[in-house]
Amino acid sequence: MSGDTYLAYDYPLLSAFWTMLVFFLWIMWFVLLFRVVVDVLRDDHLSGWAKAGWLVFCVLLPFLGVFVYVIARGKDMGRRETSQAREQQKAFDSYIRETAKGSGGSSSSVDELARLSEIRARGDITDEEFAKAKQMVLSGSGR
Repeated sequence: MSGDTYLAYDYPLLSAFWTMLVFFLWIMWFVLLFRVVVDVLRDDHLSGWAKAGWLVFCVLLPFLGVFVYVIARGKDMGRRETSQAREQQKAFDSYIRETAKGSGGSSSSVDELARLSEIRARGDITDEEFAKAKQMVLSGSGR
Protein backbone atom coordinates (compact mmCIF):
# COMPACT_ATOMS: atom_id res chain seq x y z
CA MET A 1 0.00 0.00 0.00
CA SER A 2 1.22 3.47 -0.74
CA GLY A 3 1.47 6.26 1.83
CA ASP A 4 -1.27 8.30 0.10
CA THR A 5 -3.99 5.69 0.66
CA TYR A 6 -6.38 6.62 3.49
CA LEU A 7 -8.21 3.95 5.35
CA ALA A 8 -11.02 4.23 7.87
CA TYR A 9 -8.63 4.06 10.79
CA ASP A 10 -6.65 7.00 9.36
CA TYR A 11 -9.67 9.28 9.95
CA PRO A 12 -10.26 9.41 13.71
CA LEU A 13 -13.65 9.74 15.32
CA LEU A 14 -13.04 13.29 16.54
CA SER A 15 -12.21 14.42 13.01
CA ALA A 16 -15.45 12.87 11.78
CA PHE A 17 -17.33 14.75 14.51
CA TRP A 18 -15.73 18.08 13.56
CA THR A 19 -16.44 17.45 9.88
CA MET A 20 -20.12 16.79 10.61
CA LEU A 21 -20.30 19.87 12.86
CA VAL A 22 -18.78 22.12 10.21
CA PHE A 23 -21.10 20.66 7.57
CA PHE A 24 -24.12 21.21 9.83
CA LEU A 25 -23.13 24.82 10.55
CA TRP A 26 -22.59 25.42 6.83
CA ILE A 27 -26.11 24.15 6.06
CA MET A 28 -27.57 26.24 8.91
CA TRP A 29 -25.80 29.32 7.55
CA PHE A 30 -27.46 28.89 4.16
CA VAL A 31 -30.86 28.33 5.80
CA LEU A 32 -30.45 31.58 7.75
CA LEU A 33 -29.27 33.46 4.66
CA PHE A 34 -32.26 32.30 2.60
CA ARG A 35 -34.69 33.12 5.43
CA VAL A 36 -33.30 36.65 5.63
CA VAL A 37 -33.57 37.11 1.86
CA VAL A 38 -37.16 35.81 1.87
CA ASP A 39 -38.03 38.06 4.81
CA VAL A 40 -36.59 41.10 3.06
CA LEU A 41 -38.65 40.38 -0.03
CA ARG A 42 -41.80 39.58 2.00
CA ASP A 43 -41.78 42.77 4.09
CA ASP A 44 -44.43 45.20 2.82
CA HIS A 45 -43.20 48.06 5.01
CA LEU A 46 -39.80 48.30 3.32
CA SER A 47 -39.50 50.40 0.19
CA GLY A 48 -37.88 49.02 -2.93
CA TRP A 49 -34.66 50.91 -2.19
CA ALA A 50 -34.52 49.57 1.35
CA LYS A 51 -35.03 46.02 0.08
CA ALA A 52 -32.29 46.52 -2.50
CA GLY A 53 -29.99 47.95 0.16
CA TRP A 54 -30.49 45.00 2.52
CA LEU A 55 -30.00 42.51 -0.31
CA VAL A 56 -26.80 44.21 -1.50
CA PHE A 57 -25.55 44.32 2.09
CA CYS A 58 -26.30 40.59 2.52
CA VAL A 59 -24.67 39.69 -0.80
CA LEU A 60 -21.51 41.81 -0.50
CA LEU A 61 -20.90 41.22 3.20
CA PRO A 62 -22.97 38.12 3.91
CA PHE A 63 -21.98 37.39 7.51
CA LEU A 64 -22.16 40.98 8.65
CA GLY A 65 -25.29 41.72 6.59
CA VAL A 66 -27.23 38.73 7.90
CA PHE A 67 -26.20 39.27 11.51
CA VAL A 68 -27.04 42.99 11.40
CA TYR A 69 -30.41 42.18 9.80
CA VAL A 70 -31.21 39.56 12.43
CA ILE A 71 -30.24 41.94 15.24
CA ALA A 72 -32.08 44.94 13.78
CA ARG A 73 -35.19 43.25 12.41
CA GLY A 74 -35.15 39.74 13.89
CA LYS A 75 -38.15 40.17 16.18
CA ASP A 76 -40.30 41.34 13.28
CA MET A 77 -39.20 38.36 11.17
CA GLY A 78 -41.17 36.02 13.39
CA ARG A 79 -44.17 38.33 13.44
CA ARG A 80 -44.24 38.57 9.65
CA GLU A 81 -43.95 34.81 9.30
CA THR A 82 -46.74 34.27 11.84
CA SER A 83 -49.05 36.79 10.17
CA GLN A 84 -48.44 35.21 6.76
CA ALA A 85 -49.24 31.77 8.18
CA ARG A 86 -52.46 33.15 9.70
CA GLU A 87 -53.46 34.74 6.39
CA GLN A 88 -52.83 31.49 4.55
CA GLN A 89 -54.88 29.59 7.13
CA LYS A 90 -57.76 32.09 6.79
CA ALA A 91 -57.66 31.79 3.01
CA PHE A 92 -57.65 28.00 3.27
CA ASP A 93 -60.55 28.03 5.75
CA SER A 94 -62.62 30.32 3.54
CA TYR A 95 -61.89 28.11 0.54
CA ILE A 96 -63.06 25.06 2.50
CA ARG A 97 -66.23 26.89 3.60
CA GLU A 98 -67.04 27.99 0.06
CA THR A 99 -66.40 24.51 -1.29
CA ALA A 100 -68.55 22.95 1.41
CA LYS A 101 -71.37 25.39 0.67
CA GLY A 102 -71.18 24.60 -3.02
CA SER A 103 -71.43 20.85 -2.51
CA GLY A 104 -73.72 21.00 0.53
CA GLY A 105 -76.94 20.87 -1.47
CA SER A 106 -75.92 17.83 -3.48
CA SER A 107 -74.92 15.57 -0.60
CA SER A 108 -77.54 13.19 0.62
CA SER A 109 -78.39 12.39 4.20
CA VAL A 110 -76.74 9.00 3.73
CA ASP A 111 -73.42 10.72 2.98
CA GLU A 112 -73.83 12.97 5.99
CA LEU A 113 -74.57 9.99 8.23
CA ALA A 114 -71.52 8.19 6.88
CA ARG A 115 -69.34 11.21 7.69
CA LEU A 116 -70.84 11.42 11.16
CA SER A 117 -70.12 7.76 11.84
CA GLU A 118 -66.50 8.25 10.69
CA ILE A 119 -66.15 11.19 13.07
CA ARG A 120 -67.59 9.11 15.91
CA ALA A 121 -65.27 6.20 15.06
CA ARG A 122 -62.26 8.52 15.32
CA GLY A 123 -63.49 9.59 18.74
CA ASP A 124 -63.96 13.25 17.84
CA ILE A 125 -67.58 13.24 19.05
CA THR A 126 -69.35 11.29 21.75
CA ASP A 127 -72.22 8.87 21.21
CA GLU A 128 -74.63 11.44 22.61
CA GLU A 129 -73.42 14.11 20.16
CA PHE A 130 -73.64 11.57 17.35
CA ALA A 131 -77.25 10.77 18.26
CA LYS A 132 -78.20 14.46 18.27
CA ALA A 133 -76.48 15.11 14.93
CA LYS A 134 -78.05 11.99 13.45
CA GLN A 135 -81.49 13.15 14.56
CA MET A 136 -80.87 16.57 12.96
CA VAL A 137 -79.80 14.97 9.68
CA LEU A 138 -82.78 12.62 9.59
CA SER A 139 -85.25 15.38 10.41
CA GLY A 140 -83.80 17.56 7.62
CA SER A 141 -82.95 20.53 9.85
CA GLY A 142 -79.20 19.88 9.63
CA ARG A 143 -78.91 21.67 6.30
